[in-house]
Amino acid sequence: MTRLRLGMVGGGQGAFIGAVHRIASRIDDQWELVAGALSSDPGRARASAAELGIAPDRAYADYAEMARAEAARADGIDAVAIVTPNHMHAGPAVAFLRAGIPVICDKPLAARADEAEAIAKAVADTGTPFILTHNYTGYPLVRQARQMVADGDLGAIRVVQVEYAQDWLTEDVHNKQADWRTDPSRSGAGGCIGDIGTHAFNLAGFVTGLRTEAVAADLVAFVPGRQVDDNVHVMLRFEGGAKGMLWASQVAVGNENALRLRVHGTRGGLEWAQENPNRMLFTRFGEPTQVLTRAGAGANAAGQRHIRVPAGHPEGYLEGFATLYAEAAEIVRHRARGTQPPPEVLAPGLDEGLEGMRFIAACIASSQNGSAWTAM
Repeated sequence: MTRLRLGMVGGGQGAFIGAVHRIASRIDDQWELVAGALSSDPGRARASAAELGIAPDRAYADYAEMARAEAARADGIDAVAIVTPNHMHAGPAVAFLRAGIPVICDKPLAARADEAEAIAKAVADTGTPFILTHNYTGYPLVRQARQMVADGDLGAIRVVQVEYAQDWLTEDVHNKQADWRTDPSRSGAGGCIGDIGTHAFNLAGFVTGLRTEAVAADLVAFVPGRQVDDNVHVMLRFEGGAKGMLWASQVAVGNENALRLRVHGTRGGLEWAQENPNRMLFTRFGEPTQVLTRAGAGANAAGQRHIRVPAGHPEGYLEGFATLYAEAAEIVRHRARGTQPPPEVLAPGLDEGLEGMRFIAACIASSQNGSAWTAM
């Protein structure tokens, strides 16, 4: 199968998430990075492109030039990955969408509501595919859990608890990754709620299929002088009567990347933790707890779809991203053929991005109003 041509905006020297996207895009050997506007600094952009083997004539000074040039080439890129800070998602996304080039964008969708609306309008006007990299949706056991809920293995869902705890911003840290995440002009009004709270929110909805009706949120900045929240407690009301709780923190000492999900229904419950992603607990009411493993006995078709290594060999963060890149490739190839991808292609897109933006806005409004219940 001929590799698809990938471009990238952002992700140059000193960036973290750009390298993650590049590695993930190569895991299934379906993408080749051929073009980029890798930095807002022209010199750094050229140097970064040279390090990655991008030809000089496809190392661009800015994303607008890149969108125009790549759209005009017979061998232009098949999609672009946007791996910039939040405030720089909308400009590139709109430019490439309107150039007819599919977009693979890091989350959240944007920093502000008007920027999200601009992306949504570009998608609606052009019909160009848009994929949002909520990478935890790509883990095999997360896919398995989603199918178990849909199959009724847990019965009617009653309680959902999700948390995402880190401790790397416990102090007033200053580095490239911390600075933009704690600057509301670049991150948006939400700090922790936008950075990792949206991951927790997305995971709960992805697995359960439940839509959130309202939130009651308490957002706080514990570090003196910090302009955005670093700890979040949210109560959730779901359609159909289920209740939920979400905790996200970047000041929880002793936690590295502790994303955890618990779902309880009338017939059973399950528990999954990202730091040990190849193991999930499932309990049927009145029966002993089962330990389900990735690729192990009892794995369902949804969980097996993107397994790459035998049982007992761990898959995790990079492979979760890789699943979304594999599904993005399916979407792009189906578009070229004028067909629709199969329903098992579950990569998040514009709808999930807009829902995440509504979640951030509702949580901020609730917290500013004494944690009052606020409609989504």
